[in-house]
Amino acid sequence: MPNPPKFDPQRGTRGRGGVALPAGGRHGDPPPWPLPGRQSLDERRAWEQLWATPQAVAWEQLRWTRTVARYCRVMIAAEQPDASAALLAQATVLEDRLGLTPKSMRLLLWHVAADEVGERRQVPRDVRGRIRALGKEA
Repeated sequence: MPNPPKFDPQRGTRGRGGVALPAGGRHGDPPPWPLPGRQSLDERRAWEQLWATPQAVAWEQLRWTRTVARYCRVMIAAEQPDASAALLAQATVLEDRLGLTPKSMRLLLWHVAADEVGERRQVPRDVRGRIRALGKEA
């Protein structure tokens, strides 16, 4: 297996192709179900959860809706008590392809961006901290 690409968002190597995914995930309704047949209730719930993740922003740009739907269907089947080893392996492969594991995110050069606004939103307890949060020196 090849070594993961050298990319570290902390070191300022963003110009080398890394993709910052929003910490808050993708907003809005999930895309329409692309596979033939009706969606089961479990598939619908998983579909909605998957499309709210940070990775969903990249999937949408890449138009990977069919692959995500296939993963959704395989994941539900793999979570059954009588799931075969082949089905579990297929779910694992799709997780890696979709960037749903830390290792696969690194290979895809994806990282979840820090929520700097949310961090600043935390209210400091002392007066000086509140002034600093507003951007003024005490």
